Amino acid sequence: MSEYRRDRLADRIRSEVAGMIESELKDPRIGFTTVTRVDLSADLRRARILVSVLGDERQRQETLCGLASATGYVRHEVGRRLRVRHVPELSFALDRSLDEAEHIEELLQGLRRGAPDNQG
Repeated sequence: MSEYRRDRLADRIRSEVAGMIESELKDPRIGFTTVTRVDLSADLRRARILVSVLGDERQRQETLCGLASATGYVRHEVGRRLRVRHVPELSFALDRSLDEAEHIEELLQGLRRGAPDNQG
């Protein structure tokens, strides 16, 4: 399997799932969610869908529960819309990269405030 093909399929899955979350999934547990990335296994049998959720940790966990309950529908629709022979098993996970980037930025800001001023 070429890496280009896997990346292209992952991008198509990301796009379809993002559209479904935005307009089709009506579960009240699902908050404001952005699909940030889809990681496909080399054999295309498993897809981990990384999402960023606006809100606190409780809202993030509720959203993950709502997405988990919609996995069957989402998988069925991905297969139907993309017309792939084997639809990957889907799982949803929180993308914590934005939280980590924010934490690093806070640490850097703290270092900048504590550093002596070298201009003088």
